[in-house]
Amino acid sequence: MPRCVGGGRFVMKKEKEAKISYWAAHLTTIVSVTLLLVLVGVIALIGVATRNVSIDVKQKQQVSLIMADSVSNAQADSIMKRIAVQPYAHEVRLITAEQALQDWNEATGEDVAAIAGGNFFTPEIELSLNAAYACPDSVKIVTGGLSRLPEVDEVVVPDAQMLDSMDRFFSRTLIVLGVVALAMIIISFVLINNTVLLTIYSRRFTIHTMQLVGATPSFIRRPFMQNMMLSGLIAAVIACIILGGGLEFIETTQMPDLVNYISWREAAPVGLLLVIVGVGVCELSAVIATNRYLRKDYDELFLS
Repeated sequence: MPRCVGGGRFVMKKEKEAKISYWAAHLTTIVSVTLLLVLVGVIALIGVATRNVSIDVKQKQQVSLIMADSVSNAQADSIMKRIAVQPYAHEVRLITAEQALQDWNEATGEDVAAIAGGNFFTPEIELSLNAAYACPDSVKIVTGGLSRLPEVDEVVVPDAQMLDSMDRFFSRTLIVLGVVALAMIIISFVLINNTVLLTIYSRRFTIHTMQLVGATPSFIRRPFMQNMMLSGLIAAVIACIILGGGLEFIETTQMPDLVNYISWREAAPVGLLLVIVGVGVCELSAVIATNRYLRKDYDELFLS
């Protein structure tokens, strides 16, 4: 009888150790997935910021339309309103002849009107293009059409080489960030897969026992998939909290202008992406790891 009691205690001790090992492995999975998702999230947010910086820089490039001498402020205002409704127009501003004279006097400190005997400035329209139209080819087409307006005497455009260099720089930056993000997801999958494999390793004999009593592979996989998906979801939520807290801290204490490039509306899809990646990768890893032990016989389980 004492032997039975001792044996029972030994079995209970082993079962307790197995449960502790199982949940410790789950905790390891959550921590590992969280760290990897934080890295992926940082790269994604940098990509969002880079794209918005690119848009902001492109939209700050201005095209100046200098009106002919015979064009009045009212006529220039009418032209400005027609340009403002065009799809390429991001922002349009009219500089009247009087305002142009005032700006010149403030910049030079001289009364040009008194020296020249009158105001020789003409109205001017400053046009900021939408980012989609801020590439050299589109600028050439837009300015070509504007220069044919009879009221326009001259069109001053940004340097084409600068626009081309800027466009190529931001395009390459986004491509590099995309490649890095894809590489991180692949690396994350490999590392998460190994972590999940270790988690399910502690339950390999349970899987074999379930097979012996006639459980189907899908029935055996289901609890492991559910547990791993829950771990992925928890990890994604923690990663989102870390990224959100870090973003809020940086915006309020270090870089207040960062909110102009990474808004919460744009950060929300990144959080959704992390949830999809975390849950999806953990689920796929659980299927792969469980199938590995489903294909093994009893003796092979000791060699795993």
